[in-house]
Amino acid sequence: MRMRKNHVTRRDFVRTAMAASAAIFPMPAIAQDGNARVVVIGGGFGGAACARALKRANPRFAVTLVEANRIFTACPMSNAAIAGLRDLKMQDFGYDRVAAAGVGLEFVAAAAVDPAAKIVTLTDGRKLGYERLVLAPGIDFRWDALPGYSSAAAAVMPHAWKDGDQIALLAKQVAAMDDGGVVAISVPVTPSRCPPAPYERASLIAHMLKTKKPRSKLIVLDAKDSFTMQRQFQGAWKELYSGVLEYVALSDGGLVTAVDVASKTVVTDFDKFTPAVANIIPQQKAGQIADIAGVADRTGWCPIDPVTFESRLQANIHVIGDAAIGGAMPRSASAASSQAKICASAVATLLAGGAPAAPTLTSLCYSLIGPDYAISQRGSYRPVSGIYNEVEGATATRPVDAPQDVRSKEAREADSWFASITGEVFG
Repeated sequence: MRMRKNHVTRRDFVRTAMAASAAIFPMPAIAQDGNARVVVIGGGFGGAACARALKRANPRFAVTLVEANRIFTACPMSNAAIAGLRDLKMQDFGYDRVAAAGVGLEFVAAAAVDPAAKIVTLTDGRKLGYERLVLAPGIDFRWDALPGYSSAAAAVMPHAWKDGDQIALLAKQVAAMDDGGVVAISVPVTPSRCPPAPYERASLIAHMLKTKKPRSKLIVLDAKDSFTMQRQFQGAWKELYSGVLEYVALSDGGLVTAVDVASKTVVTDFDKFTPAVANIIPQQKAGQIADIAGVADRTGWCPIDPVTFESRLQANIHVIGDAAIGGAMPRSASAASSQAKICASAVATLLAGGAPAAPTLTSLCYSLIGPDYAISQRGSYRPVSGIYNEVEGATATRPVDAPQDVRSKEAREADSWFASITGEVFG
């Protein structure tokens, strides 16, 4: 990764990104017959943002958002809730403002997609026709990838990687653990949702143990030898959590090969652990509706045209967010929100008979290491040879030896960023 040495403020980054977006994505021309039907499946950061952006692009569009749950639990900042630094209720958002923007809401799951007939069938049997369909399915798990682990096992060894109940369960287990207990976090191979998040989780739980359960310990069992912002994380761990947090990489035996729920045992190539709390993050793939719609390939993820986010496997269906294959494009809430706007503009342009311009996608990711200590990575990405590549010189992280006031500033910026993105999407 090429590191940018000059200082980049959040304000500069946002200003540059907005200017680039305005230049590349002018409001599309409106077709004379603008009453197109657009269905969006999935009400997370990508889907909800895309539905609202579609209505802004053309108020005459009949936009319907299909989402099984009336409350969305946001994953960004949820690690702070798990560590007792934040009320989990602060992660919950409803869809009242999405509806107020003119988006139709269907709080029911999608059961089937007929790409030829352009029809979505809901689990209650009703059918929705569309001219364009946007899928923001998020992730699902490869339950068969780890022997002993299943959706039932997650009730004992939570993944807490989606679903508010799972996040609450892990928080409860960590809080209830006796001082002197061990927390183990199993980190999967990539691709996965928000690659830095397991290490943020480890950091914040380590902070909680250090301050409230000082005889306890946390072990990270990693299926990889390297990860995003590794030098920043490990430098902070050495500074803040020496003796509390132990990191075991793949080459040192960190790959979890099996779990036994009955004995609460975690098995690696060289060892067995019986932690008081086991957070097992499984291998991942695109959400189930991607398979149902026929837009996921053999990898389990969804190949897309990076200019329009239209599926390479099914015409008139677009895929955004974690489920999409995008090369260097990160899987994060920030990236999903950026994709949502790009996709909405592209859909509006295509429905108006135009040709969308090549976009620039932006991403900003904060990782908390303590309540007053954060690191970040921001970048820009453009389509090159059919896939997203980093814009040279645009990817930036703070130096490993950045002073404490910089880390504190980034922690405050993380709070501001979360308030901003959730306000934009759900507020």
